[in-house]
Amino acid sequence: MNESRLNQLGAWQAARALARRELLAEDLARACLERVAARDADVRAFVHLDPDAVLAQARSLDAGPLRGPLHGLPLGVKDLFDTVDMPTAYGSPIYAGHRPAADAAAVALCREAGALVLGKTVTTEFAYFHPGPTRNPHDLAHTPGGSSSGSAAAVADHMLPLALGTQTAGSIIRPAAYCGVVGYKPSLGRVPRAGVKSLSEALDTVGGFGRSVRDVALLGAVLTGDQRLLEAGAAVPPRIGLCSGPDAAHADADVQRAMYEASAALAPHAAAFADAPLPGELPDLVGLQKAVMAFEMARALSHERLRHRERLSERLRALFDEAVLIPGALHAMHLAQAADAQRRVDAMFDRFDVLLAPSATGEAPAGTTATGDPLFCRGWTLLGLPCIHLPFRTGTRGLPVGLQLVCRFGDDHRLLAIAQWVHERLTR
Repeated sequence: MNESRLNQLGAWQAARALARRELLAEDLARACLERVAARDADVRAFVHLDPDAVLAQARSLDAGPLRGPLHGLPLGVKDLFDTVDMPTAYGSPIYAGHRPAADAAAVALCREAGALVLGKTVTTEFAYFHPGPTRNPHDLAHTPGGSSSGSAAAVADHMLPLALGTQTAGSIIRPAAYCGVVGYKPSLGRVPRAGVKSLSEALDTVGGFGRSVRDVALLGAVLTGDQRLLEAGAAVPPRIGLCSGPDAAHADADVQRAMYEASAALAPHAAAFADAPLPGELPDLVGLQKAVMAFEMARALSHERLRHRERLSERLRALFDEAVLIPGALHAMHLAQAADAQRRVDAMFDRFDVLLAPSATGEAPAGTTATGDPLFCRGWTLLGLPCIHLPFRTGTRGLPVGLQLVCRFGDDHRLLAIAQWVHERLTR
């Protein structure tokens, strides 16, 4: 095995070699750390890294028994997750140097399965829109997206094979789209959120990034405890609904071309392939998601809002100023509308196994002072549905473009199996 390219191994390939003891965790960790040393001064994906500690843990894994399906795999952890052995600042100067007393549940589960936490990756401020320093590894003049900026960029740049992220609006799917990696957002509630900085009880979802569907299936099986997620190649030809949604006009020519090319590649092989418009009686899902997120973030971050206002970004202060004016009764009505919309959209999956939809409005925008528009993610997040971004082409500026698949609530194993079937045909 070529040690100079170990960092380019996908998670499932590396996991198989590690399990057979054909690959040492220390060698893989060194290759990843060398890539970080060569590139992170430019990409800026990491907010904390301790190479000596990483290598010591890798040697311990090599000397002991196999720990689990993630044994020896380097893992990036978004700085929204508590880590007992690394500082956790939640992307805010308020928490600079903060040392949690325990790992977040998702981190603990990954460590239990043998994962080697390589370091903490950059998040935007409290996973909202004020960006951190991370740049898009495909073009440093462009955003990597957010809020899981560092996680997506590190995986895309082969600094590590897997990374944890969260999504409250579009914080897994959008950076996966901009950085050209596979991003998996599970069904709401499938992964424990304990130890992750809470923003919205109705929306926060833990997921992650890899460079293939099998990679995120490996991570997802550990996070959810559902071994069916590992059956990523078991799909029969699916029934696919093409769902551009009510905001289709905001998809640029690159995304429209991706939808056309995907349709041409998939329709001849799918069990069914047809347009799948959302039910006409649905409320404005994007507007609802914004209102729910604003109300719940202002309350979840009450301590920071009330005691550290001067240390918050202007954009977050503006959100709070608007959100505190939303009456609780109106928020309850918004949640009821969202639940009704969930029931109506669920009926679409009687006809289709998955929906194929845009992930982002286009390639990663130029500049690093903003993280792009989560427009095409907000509605699916509000509905709590499992989503996966699949990269398969480049746009007019040479940056990644792809699409997302959306599945029925709770059918994450079906989503990943179909995603493998779809991605194979999109990347031929």
